[in-house]
Amino acid sequence: MSAKGVADSRAKAHAIHEKLVQVYGHPTWRPHLDAISEVVSTILSQNTNDGNRDLAFNRLRAAFPTWEMVRDAPVEEIAAAIRPAGLAPQKAPRIKQALQFITAQCGALNLDFLKDVPVQEAKEWLMQIKGIGPKTAAIVLLFALGRPAFPVDTHIYRVTRRLGLVDAHISVEKAHEALEALLDPEMYYPFHLNVIRHGREICQARNPRCSICVLQNWCDYYNAQMTAAQSASPVPSTSD
Repeated sequence: MSAKGVADSRAKAHAIHEKLVQVYGHPTWRPHLDAISEVVSTILSQNTNDGNRDLAFNRLRAAFPTWEMVRDAPVEEIAAAIRPAGLAPQKAPRIKQALQFITAQCGALNLDFLKDVPVQEAKEWLMQIKGIGPKTAAIVLLFALGRPAFPVDTHIYRVTRRLGLVDAHISVEKAHEALEALLDPEMYYPFHLNVIRHGREICQARNPRCSICVLQNWCDYYNAQMTAAQSASPVPSTSD
């Protein structure tokens, strides 16, 4: 993309951010889980909804009050505790292996050292852990450690492609880097939360509510739909 194209895309992203803040407000930073808990929670969240994730997380903490206890527990017992999240036979060993890896590399279950290394290096370190990809790494860095990383979930991936902020055919992995380049670091947290809200309430997967969307002026998907509708409209006949 040319320098002008990048500048135009950044300007569009900033305008969308400002509009979303105007509509939904500027999310206030709130304390989130510690980094280890965020790793576990995000693994639990894969292929399930927030309610099931939270139920499984709370059951796991009730069964094993410390992460060291989870790390040392039999996989079958971990799986039994996290069953509400689904895919327990796959997620239980991922959680155990992640905790074992962190202990082996750091000497303890603590990721605070990631606050002091370059963000890209921190991402790469986290993605060494089986089951942790760009999204989980960015979530841990942004929410648990306050680092400038931008997580892309299914809502953000859908909405930003429809808007044309990222290419329609971009992979979700590449979308993380593309969106980070378009936004200023201080925008990551509010933009992440507001786009997710917009995706849930307006820009839904199957039936987007385009007619009431406040982002119509910036949306490639909406403009394409309008153009197609106009092209399909019959041309009024004229008579002599």
